[in-house]
Amino acid sequence: MTEIRQFQADPGFPETLGVEFGVGGRAQPAVYAYFADGQLHCVAIDAVRGPQVTLWGRELSGCVPADLERFLLHAHRCEVLDVSYGPRGNPGVNGLGLVMRVQSFADTVLTRPVMVARAWADRCTDDWEGAIPECEWAGRPWPGAGDTESWHPPGHRTLGGGR
Repeated sequence: MTEIRQFQADPGFPETLGVEFGVGGRAQPAVYAYFADGQLHCVAIDAVRGPQVTLWGRELSGCVPADLERFLLHAHRCEVLDVSYGPRGNPGVNGLGLVMRVQSFADTVLTRPVMVARAWADRCTDDWEGAIPECEWAGRPWPGAGDTESWHPPGHRTLGGGR
């Protein structure tokens, strides 16, 4: 990975340093790392250019949000994961320090995993109390079940079989 740039990641916490990294010599960001007091505390993966992140063999990066949400909720119903939703509607697993966000790409949105260090994992889905910098909360919200906006690819079927 190649460092592309450094930036102030959170206006409320000027000590939080963000670093963009590109993969394979490309000048486009693929991974965003956040440091406080010189220690890594948060990593976000670009949905399109970032490396694939998996959980039990299931890809988390660049997926259709509804498909990934079904996977997470199935794991929750089976009591394998404790999935919760933050104030902005993003699903996450506090015990793992994992929050799922979405990223717009072309005419759709894809999933973007954001992970925090173990010390902040218990409150990672909370955008007020957690350690995820404000710049990672900006952008498109997680598509809720009641949204009328079409966010999934053409031909995608929801749990209820509708479009």
